[in-house]
Amino acid sequence: MKRVRVMIVDDSAFYRQAIANILRSSDHLEVVGSVANGSEAIKSLPLLKPDVITLDLDMPNMDGFTFLRWLMVNQPMPVLVISSHSENNNVFRALEMGAVDFVAKTTEKASLDFLRLRDELVSKIETITMVTGEKLRDLRRIAAKTDMATTSSLKGHSEQKNRKAKTKLDIVVIGASTGGPPAIQAILSRLPQNFLVPIVIAQHMPARFTHHFAERLNHVTKVEVKEAQSGDVLKTGRVLICPGGHHLYLKMVGKKILIHTELRRESDKYVPSVDALMTSAADVFKSKVLGVLLTGMGNDGKLGMKKIKERGGITIAESEETAVIFGMPKEAILAGAVDKILPLLAIADEMIHQCLAS
Repeated sequence: MKRVRVMIVDDSAFYRQAIANILRSSDHLEVVGSVANGSEAIKSLPLLKPDVITLDLDMPNMDGFTFLRWLMVNQPMPVLVISSHSENNNVFRALEMGAVDFVAKTTEKASLDFLRLRDELVSKIETITMVTGEKLRDLRRIAAKTDMATTSSLKGHSEQKNRKAKTKLDIVVIGASTGGPPAIQAILSRLPQNFLVPIVIAQHMPARFTHHFAERLNHVTKVEVKEAQSGDVLKTGRVLICPGGHHLYLKMVGKKILIHTELRRESDKYVPSVDALMTSAADVFKSKVLGVLLTGMGNDGKLGMKKIKERGGITIAESEETAVIFGMPKEAILAGAVDKILPLLAIADEMIHQCLAS
């Protein structure tokens, strides 16, 4: 098996060494070089010929954003952002610009906690290596379309809402992992403010980042978006994001359906769990659930989509054409749990179509 060539871009000598030490512990990865800023990275690319780049964002001379912008135009390749928690909002900006995924740095440089990032770093680098430069170019084109004016179908939905349109669904649940944040933004950006049903989203993401993710979505989309908390009530036109480090369940309390969150266990592989969200939605709402499974590695969501389909709900998976990583959608498709396979920008229109009463 060919080893993955990794270049580290970080202005901190400590982190350059720490990241290199972690990556060198894997038989599948080869650290071909490390540089202190974007300018050095550009000069080093022809010599080092990396397959993947790990990128800090706040650097002197040329920061991570300037380098990322140059890279995606001139030599697109998979980029993993390694960022401190103080740069939460910057992470999502970088993902929109073409970075494939991110890992959070520890808060203290000298902390041995950084060693606990080994599995996450190695796993994510090995995963994003599968993303080709051509795929990254396609995703940039999709991102450029995200800000387009609402389509005629969305305007039609608005008119139907004004006539007190009825919906045949009670909830939409969406699951995503690697490549998910820009994909989720692309979908929500195409929904009208008065979307007919509540939406709950499970995006694999660490604690403290989902709050900023929800805030960012709330500012760039027409729907209301917030990080979910235990006790929240589902509300038409509102999107709830599962909090990082927790799983989210829907619970019937009296005549109300409330959000319930539970802290992850150390043994949990996928957090927040897409399966947990989708299964609880199917248990509560039966056939009135629309499940949407987007880009991501692994099989989280396969069991949840099966449960939705078994209960008579509707399931949609993102197509290989637009998925950054086709793993999660593919697993659900192979399990026979998917009704429709659609490219990313068609999913919002299909959500609206499915939510309207026949």
